Amino acid sequence: MKRNFLFAWYETPRGSVLQQLEAEYLERAIQVSCRQVIVQIGGLNWEDSFIDCSLYEKFIILDDKTLGSPEALKIRAKAYALPIQTGSVDLVILPHILEFDAQRFQTMREVERILKPEGELIIINFNPWNLWLRYQFLWDKKWSDSWRAHFISRSRVLDWLKLLNFQVKLSSEFNVNQIDAVDKKFAVSKNPLLAMAYAIKAVKRRYTLIPLTPVMVGRARLAMADNLETSQQQVQEHG
Repeated sequence: MKRNFLFAWYETPRGSVLQQLEAEYLERAIQVSCRQVIVQIGGLNWEDSFIDCSLYEKFIILDDKTLGSPEALKIRAKAYALPIQTGSVDLVILPHILEFDAQRFQTMREVERILKPEGELIIINFNPWNLWLRYQFLWDKKWSDSWRAHFISRSRVLDWLKLLNFQVKLSSEFNVNQIDAVDKKFAVSKNPLLAMAYAIKAVKRRYTLIPLTPVMVGRARLAMADNLETSQQQVQEHG
């Protein structure tokens, strides 16, 4: 995962605002209890701004370079091959991971595997339609060589979630030009070009198939018309 673009972006004025918005969003979106298991794939080094690692003792950061808060538990591994037991995690956080992962759909499959039924998933991605983001970095050779510009649209992520039997609970956007009203920070704007990034919160659904009793189909009674004609003849003869 080559995330140099992400950390360099957070150092810019707009990136700093985006980081603040994402931290506030994650702080509100994490609604599981402190005894439940939370796995964040990809370290940010500013996890302390949205979660208290001393309170959430089962908060785990999985990163192939062991990035992340020093107070959190860490696992060094690849996102597409998670060394975690199936159905053992209550919440998974993917903060700007899919954009830098060449095997991102396999990563999504792994996330679905480790989540418990009714477990929650939080995804944060850059908005591929943001003109400022594209102008600033997309055509910059310095960053394009390391990142390769894997923008992922919201609609594609929604398709992946639907395919993996996730139900979307909330879809939000981060607009760095509009930070005066708290209620408007995470609202879906009418103009997608303005949003710098977006977030999706979904829940894993596990549907149990109810076996149906097979219906025994007998042979069709084709002699009904003949029986009716015979009965009429018998009535006429006796009449």
